Amino acid sequence: MYILGISAWYHDSAAALIKDGVVIAAAQEERFTRIKHDPGFPTHAVQYCLSAAKIELSDLTAVVFYEKPKRKFNRIWETFKAFAPIGHQGFFEAIPLWLSDKMHQKRNIRAALTAATGQRTAWTGDILFSEHHLSHAASAFYPSPFAEAAVLTLDGVGEWATTSIAHGHGKHLEIIKELHFPHSLGLFYAAFTSYLGFKVNSGEYKVMGLAPYGTPRFAERIMDRLIHVHEDGSFQLNMDYFDFCTGHNMTNQAFADLFEGPPRTPETELSQRDMDIAASIQNVTEQVVCQLGRHVAASLDTPNLTLAGGVALNCVANGILLRTGIFKEIWIQPAAGDAGGALGAALAAYHLYFDQERPAVTGMDGMSGAYLGPSFDDHDIQRVLESLGAVWTHHTEPEMLEKAAHMLAGGQAIGWMQGRMEFGPRALGGRSILADPRSSSMQKQLNLKVKFRESFRPFAPSVLEEDVSKWFEIDRDSPYMLLVANVKDAHRRAMTVEEEALFGIEKLNIPRSTIPSVTHVDYSARIQTVHPETNPRYHALISCFRDLTGCPILVNTSFNVRGEPIVCTPEDAFHCLMGTDLDGLVIGNFVLEKSAQDPRLLSDYRDRYALD
Repeated sequence: MYILGISAWYHDSAAALIKDGVVIAAAQEERFTRIKHDPGFPTHAVQYCLSAAKIELSDLTAVVFYEKPKRKFNRIWETFKAFAPIGHQGFFEAIPLWLSDKMHQKRNIRAALTAATGQRTAWTGDILFSEHHLSHAASAFYPSPFAEAAVLTLDGVGEWATTSIAHGHGKHLEIIKELHFPHSLGLFYAAFTSYLGFKVNSGEYKVMGLAPYGTPRFAERIMDRLIHVHEDGSFQLNMDYFDFCTGHNMTNQAFADLFEGPPRTPETELSQRDMDIAASIQNVTEQVVCQLGRHVAASLDTPNLTLAGGVALNCVANGILLRTGIFKEIWIQPAAGDAGGALGAALAAYHLYFDQERPAVTGMDGMSGAYLGPSFDDHDIQRVLESLGAVWTHHTEPEMLEKAAHMLAGGQAIGWMQGRMEFGPRALGGRSILADPRSSSMQKQLNLKVKFRESFRPFAPSVLEEDVSKWFEIDRDSPYMLLVANVKDAHRRAMTVEEEALFGIEKLNIPRSTIPSVTHVDYSARIQTVHPETNPRYHALISCFRDLTGCPILVNTSFNVRGEPIVCTPEDAFHCLMGTDLDGLVIGNFVLEKSAQDPRLLSDYRDRYALD
């Protein structure tokens, strides 16, 4: 039985395909269109999923959309009514679009599927609709390694739900409690993201990364004035400070007055106040997540917790929740945001609508390491490189690994494209930029010369799973880079009195450990454990690097530049090599060194990325 799940028409659209309950393909549309967070119908992702399984549209038992549009429309309508006449402009913009288009999603999906697959006649198969939070919960529970678990979903908003608690056992999954819009931890965090001058639905990572540079001096003010948290972890926002129900802005003047000034203008210099606000909202979010966790543990007699929804990508909060010991085991869906809703919708339909049993889990979980996207063999890669005028050397796999490890140990930053592309927002060694974590200058170099992003943003360590507890204060796997833990004391560098006295961004260039490029200013790191079962080639590369240097860790950041999605194809990878200050590219068994490329091509690509 093949079931295709789809998420679309908000942000991060995606498609996912399951066969008899097993996830076999999944991808975000942005990776194909090169439009970051592409919200459109996932035409290319659908085409990829069907081709990966070598099936036609007619082979599908059903297509499942990740939410219920009519219920979502009801929430929008009721919200406008509740706040009228405030927000009338937004009403007149939104309602015609819903009435003319979004209320006819079944028709739209059917037409888009027919067009995507080149059918001459309309596809007439079953189209089902899951609920938004059920899709998230299904994406968290069914691929998890647990026979039974509590499920906590935290995001902006679906139809009405913003927070939900579910219980999963066997093939069964039941949502037992919900918190409804406008009281939303995701929108709460997004409001601060917007106020700090970052984009909503993409800049939340920046707020989390900025937080350690500040002190949470506004946390008490936030708890007193903006959010009331109950003993069971449920909460209410004080809507006197927020405009997201009715306006185009997330916050209002009262919010600005409370935080001592207007919102930060994007791309301007960050102030100490900005850093303190980031630290404060992160602190409050951690408190709420832990309070919810305590309630879930008290309500459901299970030692296991699974997480999904956009807030579940807050790896700092996840790490703190894990360290409380409230749950023995925690598993987080790697595509926790709306893209993962496509996968959850398909799984929910298979187990709940079609009443099918869960397949046995082989390996760590049911996600295959999240390596669910397209791959390219050496024949495909060579054809592309020849067409682009690239210069390369071809090697056996052991030779390629040895060459790449020496490049990294020599201080070079390389693009690494191997195997299937990752599903979700994290690069996990399929589409990554790699470097030596022992370098004290690599973080700044990668941020400014390769990623073209803010210098304060930290990078993650990819560490051999067998060595993780020797280097970090964590005793379990973190394969999806969704848990934060501190560097162990043995690898830390003691700060001088003068260094300890530094504030804010002044902390940035002070090495804090023997692996400074992956150690944040608070000694933390967003860890990815690398396993030979799910990514043998990446594990082998880090092993080679360890043999050369004694360090079983690499810097790992997503293979893209600011404003663009992670690379998907060999063409994308070569473009990124040539348009940035990367030193090399290792793709399949091919090694490309920047210094060997045609200088005329280099000039063309540098113009593309506006480096000069």
